[in-house]
This record gives sequence, structure tokens and C-alpha cells, in this order.
Amino acid sequence: MKRIDRLILRSFIGPLVLTFTLSVLVLLMQFVWKYVDDLVGKGLDFSVIAELLLYASATFVPMALPIAVLFASIMTMGNFGEKYELVAMKAGGISVRRAMMPMAFVAFLLTGMAFYFANNVMPTAMLKYRMTLYDITHKKPAVNIRPGEYYKDFDGYVIRVGGKGRDGRTLQDVLIYDHSKGMNETNVIVAKRGVMQASPDNMYLKFTLFDGYSYSENSSGNNHRKRPLTSIGFEQQSINFDISSFVYNRSVEENFKGSYQMMNINQLDTSITQLEKAYQERLEQYLGNIHINLHAWNSYLESDTLLHAAEPVTPKTFISTLEPRERRSAYLHARNAAISARQDASMYAELLDSDREYINRHYIEWHRKFTLSIACLLLFLIGAPFGSIVRKGGLGLPLVASVGFFVLYYVVGMIAEKAVRESAMGPEGMWISSLVMLPIGIVLTLQATTDSSFFDGSSWRKFFARLFKRSK
Repeated sequence: MKRIDRLILRSFIGPLVLTFTLSVLVLLMQFVWKYVDDLVGKGLDFSVIAELLLYASATFVPMALPIAVLFASIMTMGNFGEKYELVAMKAGGISVRRAMMPMAFVAFLLTGMAFYFANNVMPTAMLKYRMTLYDITHKKPAVNIRPGEYYKDFDGYVIRVGGKGRDGRTLQDVLIYDHSKGMNETNVIVAKRGVMQASPDNMYLKFTLFDGYSYSENSSGNNHRKRPLTSIGFEQQSINFDISSFVYNRSVEENFKGSYQMMNINQLDTSITQLEKAYQERLEQYLGNIHINLHAWNSYLESDTLLHAAEPVTPKTFISTLEPRERRSAYLHARNAAISARQDASMYAELLDSDREYINRHYIEWHRKFTLSIACLLLFLIGAPFGSIVRKGGLGLPLVASVGFFVLYYVVGMIAEKAVRESAMGPEGMWISSLVMLPIGIVLTLQATTDSSFFDGSSWRKFFARLFKRSK
């Protein structure tokens, strides 16, 4: 490898790694802010939170890679242009196209790596991510009974303690409302002091109460004046609370498999084939049901009351042959049949639309594995020539330009994805964002390699100055 190629690669790899890391961190921070309420206050181990963040970071890789390639290419070529290193390369016989080749080689490798990651690593990471997130969000907050507050996280119980010892286990002035047997039977337990302790397997929390009373009242009867009230004093009493839902338990992976986001290309192909076949069978079934209803109406027209008719039976002739009472009955039957047919058709249409949307999501995921991978190469074709044209390095202009180009790519992609999901266009609509960015990349590459002054501000100022002089 030539020395100039090593220089270009060193200048490109550094911003690439830095931008990729920052992009993943920004996306990860967005994820943390979204689920911060589900992560805080549940007594989770750091290893569990780190595992969730690792799996979440893996799901952001396909989106972070194109951003990193775009920013790094603009920054690298902009630095070369700003420091006149690009001019020195041209003076040495190295064209802009040749200077872009080492970075293009890296972008091509990243395109292949992005597809491999999206097809092989992403499904497993998404499975682990969804499973871990489900387990965390469904775990109840850690048991935290505070003095002077009513604690209601135990099903059927409300607890209030007047004070707690320094060890966190000793309680004073304990008050427990027991609704575990229903609201018609209320039990109130009052104790001067107590001790709480978790079982060895952390499935139960044992309250040992001392020197108290247990009050019980049954309000299930109709006579509100005569309700039995029982008062029992005790020196020591134990109550066990089920805290199994407060413990972090891992779900079984088989319960989360089968989603289109957790499939590779081959699995998506198989699933799409099966879903399309089931969709056609369901469509034929619905059409058959409609034909059955129509056949029932025709059978009604050809009932025994019209067998004596010499002419062919039509709705008009059928109505004219009926008595007023029978005519009203026929109108009512036709109205009910029309309402039933309209309701059936509406129900069938909603079910078919839901099935088609689910199939379209499989198509979207199939094409997304390719579009996000190709985006690395497309955004490089935009970033590298754009940086060589504007000749500005640093973080200012490259960052603004990167955000602008990627927002354009992302917004167009989201609009196209929504259209594909709603069957407004075919699955090929997922490539619209790539088709929008490709001409931009080609134009910028041609402008950069031909030394065009189209994006040069000074040339435009000179052009308008000459135009002003002529008009004057």
C-alpha cells in the first residue's frame, strides 16, 4: 500500500470510529430516556442493565454506520481541501477520484459487514433485547416501605409503618389493611412493633408482629346495622407476602421467537411464502362465504311461493306478486340481508387489511437489511465529493451537512415505509430513499472529479457581479 493511501486511511478511520461511537451513544441515550422509569427503583443488578444496554446498542448499529460513513467522509475530504493537501495531491498527479479510492474500499467493506450484521447478528440481538426489556418492564419496583407512607404494591394489602430501625428490618407502629379476601371482608392488623425478613429464595417477605390486635368485619350482608366485628389480641403473629413478582426472572426465548424483526433473509422468505399462501386461502374463504349468502337470497327468490310463476323470477316481478303483508316481510328480509352482507364485507376487509399489513412488515424487514447496508456506500458517494467541494474540515460544517443529508434520507425512507406498510405501494418502495440519494451522489462526484465551480461561493459572487454590471 502506498504512503498516500495510508495517510488517507488514517485520516478517515479516526473520524469514522469516533462518529460511529457517538452515534450509538446518542441513540442509546434516547433509549435510556424513554425507558428510564422502567429501569430506576427496581433494585436491578448492574450486570442486567449493562446487558440490556449492550443488546440495545447492537440494534442501533445498522443506523449508526451510514451516519458515521457520511460524517467521516465529509470531514476527511474537507480537511484535505482546507489544508491544501488535496491541491498537493492533484499537483502530484493524484486525482480526487484516486484519493477517494481507499475510503471507497473501506465503505464497500462496511457495506458487506453491515449486511452480515443485519442478517446474522441483528436477529439474535433483537431477540435478547426484547426479552430482557420485557422482563425488566414487568418486574415490580423493589420493596421500599417508608415510614408514614401507605405502601400498596402488595396485592390485596395496604401497609403503613410509623418508623423503621437503622437496620431497615425493625418496624414500629405497624398498620396493615388486609383486602386479600375481597372488599366485603376487611381485616385490620395493628401492632406496636415488628420485624420483616425475606425468605432464602426471595419469594416471600415475612412480617413478624408483636403485641397487637387483629380486627375483622364482614360487610357482605344486607343489614348494615348488624355486621359482625371480631377483635383478637396477639403477642406474636406472622404474615407472609408473596414477592415473586418483585424478583427479576428471565423469560424463555421460545416465547419471543417468530417475530419478523428476529429473522434472517431465509427465514423471512419462508415466512412470507407461508403468509401469502394463508392470505390467499383466507381470501377464497371470505369470497365463498359471500357467495353462500348470495345463494341463500336466490333460494329465497325461488321459494315455493313463486314456483307457479310462468315467467322468470326477478326482484321486481317477485315483489309485485306478493300481498302487502308478504311484501313488507320481503323488504325486511332484504334489508337484513343487505345489512348482514355489508357487515360481513366490512369485517372481511378489516381482517384482510390487517393480514396484508403484517405481510408487508415482513417485506419491509427483508428490504431493510439491504437498504441500510447500501446506505453506507450511497452516503459515502455524497459525503466524500461534498467535502472536497466545500473544503471545510472540523466539526461545524461536516456535522451540519451530515445531519441534513441523513435527515433527508431518513424522512424519505420513513414516508416510503409507511406507504409500503399501508399497501399504497409495493415492497420496492423501500428503495425510494436510495433512489433519491443516488442522483445526488452522482452529481456531487462528477462536480468533484471535474473540478467544477458549481459549489464555489466566489465563482457565484463573480457571476452575479458580472451580471449586475451588464444589466447596469
